[in-house]
Amino acid sequence: MPSNSILSSVCPDLNNQRVFKQLQELTGIKLNFIVPTLGEETTDFNLMIASGDLPDIIIDAKRYTGGIAAGVNEGAYLDLTDIVDEYMPNYSAWRNSDEERRKTTITDEGIVGGVYGLAPYNEWCWFGLLIKQEALDKTGLPVPETVDELHDFLVACKEAGYSQPLNYGSNYGQIFTGIINGAYGVWDWMFVDDNGKAAWGPGQEKAKEYLTTMQNWYKEGLINTDWATADFNQRMAEAVSGDCAVMMDSPNTMWGYWKEDNDIDFVAALNPVLTKGEPSRQTYRNFKQTGSIAAITTQCENVEAACAFLDFAFTKKGWEIYNYGSYGDVHLIDENGLPYYIPDGLMYNDPDGQPISNLIWKYRIHDFANIRDEHNSNPLITAEGSYSGDIRKYWTETMDSSVTMPPVTLTPDESAREGELGTVLSTMRNEYFSKIIMGQLPVDAYDEFLQKAKAQGLDEFVGLWQAALDRYNAR
Repeated sequence: MPSNSILSSVCPDLNNQRVFKQLQELTGIKLNFIVPTLGEETTDFNLMIASGDLPDIIIDAKRYTGGIAAGVNEGAYLDLTDIVDEYMPNYSAWRNSDEERRKTTITDEGIVGGVYGLAPYNEWCWFGLLIKQEALDKTGLPVPETVDELHDFLVACKEAGYSQPLNYGSNYGQIFTGIINGAYGVWDWMFVDDNGKAAWGPGQEKAKEYLTTMQNWYKEGLINTDWATADFNQRMAEAVSGDCAVMMDSPNTMWGYWKEDNDIDFVAALNPVLTKGEPSRQTYRNFKQTGSIAAITTQCENVEAACAFLDFAFTKKGWEIYNYGSYGDVHLIDENGLPYYIPDGLMYNDPDGQPISNLIWKYRIHDFANIRDEHNSNPLITAEGSYSGDIRKYWTETMDSSVTMPPVTLTPDESAREGELGTVLSTMRNEYFSKIIMGQLPVDAYDEFLQKAKAQGLDEFVGLWQAALDRYNAR
């Protein structure tokens, strides 16, 4: 099971993670976590597969070249189709209780090749445009709705003393949920166009208009100068400074860094549009699929025990423990039978003084093959006074996400070719877009970029995604 920088900082050894320790007591199943080197997860995964020495269960099993279907077809992952109902009745009931969940947890051939992290709903969009309330007060301007209004607001913020008013949440020139670039239809990567066809965002017709806008903003000093290189810690330091007025980030994160740590109130803006009155759009929708995918390997000697462990996550008690952490010191049950975080418990009183944004990894399980009840169990949303959930709900219910590419499945051959072409196209996109925005290349260099992209196989790349989309729609 892979870790990440936050999880490893609060729990260096997953075998000591308090939720997993309690799960062992509840299920009677002994766990032994093998964690790849941080930052080398893909390399370690591929070496493990090549060695042929596999653990009983692999978390984040989609790393397999060609995906879950390839893992099953090539004999690494167990085909669960004929045993899921018998050995994992709770998971089976959950995935079949909703058509969207059913459709996204099988391969194109109808095979159940893994246990997917599921949500009771489509989780709210978690990344967008956030504005300090003080910046609105100082400028006297309303929350911007169009790209032009956002520009004028940023100019006013600069005049009011915010030296780099927009902290641009990208290091390659586009935002994955479509902030600003979505107004031009220049989506981050693959999306579904208005005709229901697969399309590549960086190659859309208004790309030069978008790049012209961003290059001008950069020249005007409206964007943080280190946008292409700043890491998370740098961005957060800039966010709380007096230089920044607008962030592109998660309201959960900014609730912690802005409101809790620095008493900075903030409000949300929708992704801006070109013409006032147009619908705001974004490309985040999780299709009720969340967290990670777990696969039981063909080398597992006790398949029934592996199934029982994974299935427990889809029981009522499993839902409680995974989402709310250990009982007694992190959460209790109220008179209605629902879990709640104890006000003087560990989640709000960490002895190490860690922020809640880190504690969601320390005292609960934030990313696994389980039912993730994010809206009700994430303390960054449910904490008294928090409005981050309101912002995420507002974004989700107000912005159109119909352009989002669903979780399609590529065949092993398609996946290999897609990876090859995608790496080339992504590298080119990153280089050209960042250099154009920073003025190191003229906007007209985009024409050269698009010509090179086509020469490198762009049409074939889109065709691979279209074939996968057609199969997904036929499931």
